[in-house]
Amino acid sequence: MIDITLYTKEGCHLCDHVKADLAALKAAHPHFNYRLHEIDITQNDDLFKRYRYTIPVLKIGSKTLTAPINTLQLKIILNL
Repeated sequence: MIDITLYTKEGCHLCDHVKADLAALKAAHPHFNYRLHEIDITQNDDLFKRYRYTIPVLKIGSKTLTAPINTLQLKIILNL
């Protein structure tokens, strides 16, 4: 099980695309199991200042992806 953290906020359409891409990868690779932790950056001033211009931000272990995030980047970072 891979823990994935997605820094997001309400109305973030790019964030919705990342979630859809993750679901599609899960469907294509049944061995790929993940737990998605969504963090709303508007609930924390420090996170909002840090990520307001770069969401979606995806953290997987020590690796970080920032917008724009595409399926190829996800495959590479997830070793799929």
